[in-house]
Amino acid sequence: MLHCGIVGLPLSGKTTVFNVITRAGAEVKPYAGGKTDPNRAVVSVPDKRFDHLVSIHNPRKRTPAQIEFVDLAGLSRGAGKGEGLGNAFLSFVADADALIHVIRCFENRSVAHPEGSIDPLRDWRIIENELIYRDLSVIENRLVKLRAKKKLTSEEESEKKLLEKCFDCLMEERPLRRAELSAEEWRLLRGFAFLTSKPEIVLLNLDETQSDDDKVPGLAEIKKMAEEQDVKICKLYGSLEMDISELTEEEAAEFTEGLDITEPGRERLIEEAYRALGLISFFTCGPDEVRAWTLHNGDTALDAAGAIHSDLARGFIRAQVVAYEDYVKHDNSFDECRKAGCLRLEGKEYVVKDGDIIEIRFNV
Repeated sequence: MLHCGIVGLPLSGKTTVFNVITRAGAEVKPYAGGKTDPNRAVVSVPDKRFDHLVSIHNPRKRTPAQIEFVDLAGLSRGAGKGEGLGNAFLSFVADADALIHVIRCFENRSVAHPEGSIDPLRDWRIIENELIYRDLSVIENRLVKLRAKKKLTSEEESEKKLLEKCFDCLMEERPLRRAELSAEEWRLLRGFAFLTSKPEIVLLNLDETQSDDDKVPGLAEIKKMAEEQDVKICKLYGSLEMDISELTEEEAAEFTEGLDITEPGRERLIEEAYRALGLISFFTCGPDEVRAWTLHNGDTALDAAGAIHSDLARGFIRAQVVAYEDYVKHDNSFDECRKAGCLRLEGKEYVVKDGDIIEIRFNV
């Protein structure tokens, strides 16, 4: 299962964010005492389409899409150069498929900021630089070995040129996800697990007084850097949402009355994380089970069959497909969709679209 690693400076609220996402309440404590092992939890992906299909079919079993979140210990200055517990922390980051970078925007006199002041843009650059330092170190180590050889094979020569291209990109303080590389070049780099090549979401951790943009320090500069770095910005009222998660619906409405907070950030963040991982959902539905299946964006009908069961892929004949929107528009009925001409029979190479409802026809 793919997972998002939650990173950031110490005391930025990473574990609070983890608790909000996973609804763990106070069960997961912040990192302390030299702990480095990450907190992990599998979370259901909120999806109104799935909820609708469940309400229509009232199945005996309901299975939403899921992803894993991993709360990593705080990264500090020097971690990318191996100082302190940096190597241990960064090894966990390397395992992540995407990153959620928590940036502290809130003031709290009882929790001192490790840098001495609230400056979200500075904090973002600190972590980004640590990830860049780590990737530079990996490239340098490999280039030293390649340059020590008297004669390189053609594959090694290509690798050397590619790594030098990546090195130049990082020296310009640009993450590798901004490097202009071909699909084949990305394939060759896969084994290096470069941290700055991973999809990233910047999460601004706010308090309830920061619902207006002008209350968030340096927000204009943050948005500009996000555009340059090709990352998505999300907002979360971490501490407030953790408190709300422990209340009933009526208590939560009363608690937030008067606050300019119209939408909880938890669901939005999980949905963004799912997209950042490059994932889509297709559905199977009926009285026995409604299920959201996970595929990578660009996967085919044959991949969808294999996700359900290997026998379906082995004996694949064709897929019966209807878009979710068409299914709802035509009375949530395959028969009505067939009459309207929007139920399609697709072959193995059909690229599955997010929200497709699929039945696999097979013979084994």
